[in-house]
Amino acid sequence: MEIHNQTMAKYFLILGFSSFHQFQNLLFFIILLVYLTILTGNLSIIMLVKVEISLHSPMYFFISSLSVLEILYVSVIVPKLLLNLLAVSTSISYAGCFVQLYTFHSLGITECVLLGVMAFDRYLAICNPLRYETIMTKKFCIQLAACSWLLGFSAALIPTILAARLLFCGQNEINHFFCDLAPLLNLACTDISFNIVVNSSVAGCAAMIPFSLIIVFYINIIIAVLKIKTEEGRHKAFSTCSSHLIVVILFYGSALIVYVRPKGSFPVDYDKLLSLTYAVFTPLFNPFIYSLRNNNVKEAARKLYRHHFIAPEMNVLRT
Repeated sequence: MEIHNQTMAKYFLILGFSSFHQFQNLLFFIILLVYLTILTGNLSIIMLVKVEISLHSPMYFFISSLSVLEILYVSVIVPKLLLNLLAVSTSISYAGCFVQLYTFHSLGITECVLLGVMAFDRYLAICNPLRYETIMTKKFCIQLAACSWLLGFSAALIPTILAARLLFCGQNEINHFFCDLAPLLNLACTDISFNIVVNSSVAGCAAMIPFSLIIVFYINIIIAVLKIKTEEGRHKAFSTCSSHLIVVILFYGSALIVYVRPKGSFPVDYDKLLSLTYAVFTPLFNPFIYSLRNNNVKEAARKLYRHHFIAPEMNVLRT
């Protein structure tokens, strides 16, 4: 029995959406379409910010950083999920599972911090515009973005290392569509109470500290906007941060529904669908929010389109 248990611990089986067997092909095509849309939308934003001089500002630097983060975030879980839906590969190695777990949570914490940094950027732009350019230099923006990534990948180390030290000697089926922390801990055959306390502490600090700062920044932003005398000025000031505020609400709102609600409030299969919405479908909206609601991005896209498609076509017609 001991040898058998050691063999089982070398890999895990990801059950995914096996309970929805009749819908797996449909889920595959929907998730593939969403994944390609996320890649296309975020790559377009990254390219626009890089090539368009009018978008070379701190706000768009952070937006492009968020786009890079979103691409990596969904790429950690979606390719394996698609293979699972096709029943090509439902197993994942012990090491691969913990790499996926660590990377996913690192990127999630990084996004929490980066959203806080973006709120700080908008706070300075609206509440302290005279000093904005001297504070938000290119070097400082890079340092803020780098700190977001460093904090994210450092904080996620603690829960991952503690989980990897647990003994997995029984059932090896993860009732989820990727190696998330809670379903993985359920498979441990040793006491996980300390892990739960540490995980809750890390997750609480990583999520609530940036969220609290975002609330403080936006309270000051709202106060500053209300002091602007003209309605046009108030609208212009608040429009620069409305897209970011929508992204924050979507990100934290979906995260609260998935991770904070009482356990057992929904069947396990529907829990997985909620997690899918948070992990895959929520990032789908971000490129549209930052492009469709942003006149500068739309104008840069039109300018790029005219330059690369309309102008060459006109030159051909003239010749």
